[in-house]
Amino acid sequence: MTAEPSPQRWAIDLSLLMNAAMGKDRFPVNIPELALEYSRMRFPDDPVSLVTGDDLPGFDGALIRAPSHKRGWGIFYNGSFSSQGRINFTLAHELGHYLLHRKAYPEGFRCRSQDVVRWDSEYGQVEYQANVFAANILMPLDDYRRQIPFNARADLEMIAHCADRYRVSLIAATLRWLDYTNRRAVLVVSRDGYILWARSSERALRTGAYFRTSQGPIEVPSTSLAGTQDLLVDGRAGVKHGPGVWFREPVHEMAIFAEQYDFAISLLLLENDGGAWQAEEPEEDTFDRMTRR
Repeated sequence: MTAEPSPQRWAIDLSLLMNAAMGKDRFPVNIPELALEYSRMRFPDDPVSLVTGDDLPGFDGALIRAPSHKRGWGIFYNGSFSSQGRINFTLAHELGHYLLHRKAYPEGFRCRSQDVVRWDSEYGQVEYQANVFAANILMPLDDYRRQIPFNARADLEMIAHCADRYRVSLIAATLRWLDYTNRRAVLVVSRDGYILWARSSERALRTGAYFRTSQGPIEVPSTSLAGTQDLLVDGRAGVKHGPGVWFREPVHEMAIFAEQYDFAISLLLLENDGGAWQAEEPEEDTFDRMTRR
C-alpha cells in the first residue's frame, strides 16, 4: 500500500509545478487559482469547485463538501477579514485539508483562529499538518533563505518584508523564519498580560529559551514591551532588556500590537553564545519525534 504524501511532499511537488510554469520569482502564490486548476487536473471527480469569502462567525476558514446534487468541495475564508495575509494563509490551510484529510473527514472542516495561527504539533496533528502545508506552499524554504540567510540576525522589518513578499501575516512569516534559523529566538503571543502561546527556534529550545504554556498561565513580564504596551516606544525597533526580565540573560525584544487579532506579538532575540545555564531538556512529543525521523 502506497503511503499518502506528507504535507511537505505535497507542497514541494506543487512548488516544482509552479516553478516550471512561472519561474522561481512567482510570489505571492495565488491559492484560489492553484486550488481550482490543480484539483480539476489531479482529481477531476472530486475537485475544488469554489473558493470564496463567506459569513463564518467564529471561524477563520472552512472546507465544505458541495451539496449532494453537485460534486467537489468549497474552500471558504471569513468574509469579514481585511488582512490579505490572514486570508491567504487561511486559504492555503484549507487547501492543505483538502489534499491531506478530505477522505478521512468527509464532512470537511471549520477552522478557528487558533487552528490557523498555532503551528505546534501538540495542538493537534490535523491542524498542524494543514499549517505545515500552508507554510511550505506559500513560503518555500529555498526562497525564504535567499531573503534572510539562516545565520542572519533578523528583525521585524526584515520579516515584514517577507510577509509582504509571500502575502502572509507577520506571525506566519516569523514562524517560518524560526523553522530554519540558527539564531536563538522566541516568538511570544500574549493578551491581557498572559502568554497565549510561544514558539522557539531549535537553537533557543535546546538552550532552555522557551515557555511551557501547556502547564498553565504564564504572566508577561511587567517591564517588557508586551507588558507595558508603551505607545511612545518604537516596538518594531525594540528595546534591550537585562537579565531577569524574560530570561536569566539579556534579551532584545521587538513587539507590535495586532488589533485584528487583539493580541501582542513579541520577537525575543538572544545572543547565540548564551544559554549555558540551562541543563534541563525540553519535552518532546511523539509526533515531533516521528516528523524529525
